[in-house]
Amino acid sequence: MLRIDDHSLLCLRAFVTELAAVPPSPDWLVAGLALDAAAPVRSDDTVRARVRDLLRVGGFKPTGRSKPASEYLLRAAGEGQLGSINAFVDACNVVSLHSGLPISVVDLDRAEPPFRVGLAPAGQGYVFNASGQELDIGGLLCLFDANGPCANAVKDAQRTKTHAGTTRTLSVLWGVHGEEDRLLRAESWYRSLLHELGATTSEAA
Repeated sequence: MLRIDDHSLLCLRAFVTELAAVPPSPDWLVAGLALDAAAPVRSDDTVRARVRDLLRVGGFKPTGRSKPASEYLLRAAGEGQLGSINAFVDACNVVSLHSGLPISVVDLDRAEPPFRVGLAPAGQGYVFNASGQELDIGGLLCLFDANGPCANAVKDAQRTKTHAGTTRTLSVLWGVHGEEDRLLRAESWYRSLLHELGATTSEAA
């Protein structure tokens, strides 16, 4: 389902989730969005530095508004501004926040196979929110579907984001060499959260 181009630092995990309907996030899941919530894996300065190194390989600069999504979550949670969106997104955000690894979630009914992970060419970009704001993704490691780039470790594309009617997703955990154990623990925890919500998961890569 997913072809991955050669990359010197990337260590990726991906899986498909299926759920009959997206439920409201239960209290136990929303509680995980707090910095002091119990978690089987914790972010630290080492993983933050390694993730930034991963994103620099193609010449992308992961700073400012283009910092890794996991760093955005850490800041938002620290400021008390990380709120619930929906069960699919909340499960992703809980694991990304505490593991320090960026995670992308793509609605499989809005994306078109085949899927590939590789570097975006210079000058490429996409709209990442409902307001029409665009991210320059030149040199950034991205997930591509048949219609172009649709997700990365910074901001996912608006065209394939989950919504209230989403029932099938592809989750991509953007791991890095040197953090393999963290990646596997994050994936296991993430899938267990989804299973508690009544979803089924299967490997994609």
